[in-house]
Amino acid sequence: MTYARYTVRMAVGVLAVGLVSISDPSAAVGQQDLTVERIYGSGDFSGQSVRVRWMPDGLHWSTIERDSAGHSELWQVDARTGQREKLVSAAELIKQGSDEPLRIESYTFSSDGRRLLIFAESQQVWRARTKGRYYVFDFPTRGLIPVSDAEGWQMFAKFSPDGRQVAFVRENDLYVVDLASGEEQRLTFDGSETIINGTTDWVYEEELGLRDAFRWSPDGSKLAYWRFDQSPIRTYWLVDAMPLYPELKGVRYPKAGEANSTVRVGAVELASGETTWFDIGSDQDVYIARMEWAASSDEVVIQRLNRHQSQLDLLLGDANTGQTSLLFSERDEAWLNANDDLHWLDDGQGFTWTSDRDGFSHVYLYDRSGRMVRQLTRGNWDVTAFHGVDEAEDRIFFTAASESPTTRSVYSASLDGGDMTRLAGGRGTHSARFSPDFSFFTDTYSSIGTPPVTRLRRVADGSEVRVLADNAELAGKLEGLDLREPEFFTVQGADGSALNAWIIKPRDFDPGKTYPLLLYVYGGPGSQTVRDSWGGTRYLWHQMLVRDGILVASVDNRGTGARGREFEKQVYLRLGQLETADQLAAVRQLGDLPYVDASRIGIWGWSYGGYMALMTSLLGGEQIAAAIAGAPVTSWELYDTIYTERFMRTPQENPEGYSIGAPLSHAEGLEGELLIIHGTADDNVHPQNTLKMIAELEQAGKQFDMRLYPGQRHGVRGRVLSVNLYEMMTRFLHRTLLETAPEPAAPAQASWMGR
Repeated sequence: MTYARYTVRMAVGVLAVGLVSISDPSAAVGQQDLTVERIYGSGDFSGQSVRVRWMPDGLHWSTIERDSAGHSELWQVDARTGQREKLVSAAELIKQGSDEPLRIESYTFSSDGRRLLIFAESQQVWRARTKGRYYVFDFPTRGLIPVSDAEGWQMFAKFSPDGRQVAFVRENDLYVVDLASGEEQRLTFDGSETIINGTTDWVYEEELGLRDAFRWSPDGSKLAYWRFDQSPIRTYWLVDAMPLYPELKGVRYPKAGEANSTVRVGAVELASGETTWFDIGSDQDVYIARMEWAASSDEVVIQRLNRHQSQLDLLLGDANTGQTSLLFSERDEAWLNANDDLHWLDDGQGFTWTSDRDGFSHVYLYDRSGRMVRQLTRGNWDVTAFHGVDEAEDRIFFTAASESPTTRSVYSASLDGGDMTRLAGGRGTHSARFSPDFSFFTDTYSSIGTPPVTRLRRVADGSEVRVLADNAELAGKLEGLDLREPEFFTVQGADGSALNAWIIKPRDFDPGKTYPLLLYVYGGPGSQTVRDSWGGTRYLWHQMLVRDGILVASVDNRGTGARGREFEKQVYLRLGQLETADQLAAVRQLGDLPYVDASRIGIWGWSYGGYMALMTSLLGGEQIAAAIAGAPVTSWELYDTIYTERFMRTPQENPEGYSIGAPLSHAEGLEGELLIIHGTADDNVHPQNTLKMIAELEQAGKQFDMRLYPGQRHGVRGRVLSVNLYEMMTRFLHRTLLETAPEPAAPAQASWMGR
């Protein structure tokens, strides 16, 4: 990584005698095989994956592959036999006036499979490549044409249901193109920096997962879409200090308690170009979290969340008049999330819905009037993903944390609320992608020490058809490293509740010795770090630290996911309080283990984890010898409306919760070593958070280390910078946890070893 370094005290020290330098070429083979450079810079551990995009017939899937020259080609695979057939060659992807084939970044088929919509030539837009050019490949003629030759980048293009038209967003306005004539029709005319049609503002994208904000009606005669007026939102200015004269980049970012965009939803008729606006109620300070056509070209279904996100109203809107009616309301004393599990069935006469109203997340069946028909899944466990409905067999498909919060299994269940069948499960984590007709599904399995293996299975009985990606090469490399898998166990939270945890010990672990220990934390609502699933390069870095002599552990505090409503939502209005108490309770219990040196316990995390590392170190005092806080929130007043207010309400309503849960309020508590890391272009957790934390620490007379990454956003990206980041963090941990080892005590004074 290239970086500008700002430290109060140097974060790199000389390694202790007996330790192996992370870049020492003369290191022993076992140490040399697992280095920061190899983990983050070489690609040796990237592994094998397969992206299965099911085709409409349910018997084939398509995949992008590269030819010998590295150019994109599209292939089709027969699910039953594995036979492969090239659908589109690189030579057929050369646009007029060019010598180079297009690089396929994403694609969709028309409903009849005769055309292919290709996204290419993308441009980086903050965190995602959402702007670019779209092209249509016609299979009967083998021709390639641009969707539009007009100036300006296109976003979120998609076929009409009959495949004859393509709609897209350009410069915050909606357009539609007739593919036969090439005629382009503009549907909205007020798009600007403040008015957004067909896509979303920053906070909807980040916190509601909504970017593509328009929907074709089933008959292709209308487009339903969101319209945002973000003029009420103040601009947060990020400074690019690299040019000779620094430049400003503005992001309209609504901080907690501040104004949001004004949002409308409407349906525009292509024939007339007229938009009918839906009545979303008199309270305009709400979120339109989801909107879809209601299995009809005359009605849409709208999810409206109040600003507190404690009430979700499901509305049915008439696309011809704009009138809406309430189907039902879901309420919670804490918060509710937007529901992604509404699937229509029985020709639109019923739909599925998920809710944690009985204490755990389960699937329910409703009729079109909004009446709950029955609960389809039950148990003291959460449904974590809903995959759809096979109406021919009257069955639903879902993933659940049924065996344990640390595992995931794939199931089917009957629509009458009766039997439930496990299709893939047991130890580890299973994730599934089902074919459109629910004949097959891909099952990607991993465990904490096993990289992902993807199998094709039959839905009828879960039996394996064949292995699609076995990651044998990566598994062989891991076997050669002779790693020791983490051990799962529980510790007691501050309230006595059982918290899931894991710990990694070295292969040559000696229970008669004492070791420093590093806690890895995230800890935010609904999250988990304690999962029986492959952890990728972070897992390997933790293993490297263990080889260096630092035990690594992780604990899921109260508020984390897959343990039901009560466990997760008890943090409401007091973010950081219960979570920090639990992490400190874990620190004390781990420090009491006979092989852990309680004077050398560290903690690290990023984003919410950076916030948690700060809170734990500031409130833990001498219990925390070292902390690394990456891109931390330092006061919830500085974070966005949707995320923060979901859990905390506004600063005006909950001033005490905001104050107690702010690291800025506790700077005087720092006793151990601290390293804060931030990207200067972070549009999510602004660098302002770190700057304010620095000011408080300095005023409190505290010493600490800091590293800024110019131009980097919420994460540090790229091989060179990743190596730089993790080498720096490794050296910090070596200096603060390994070099501080106490001198061996006389036998008569060694009673602390037996704690």
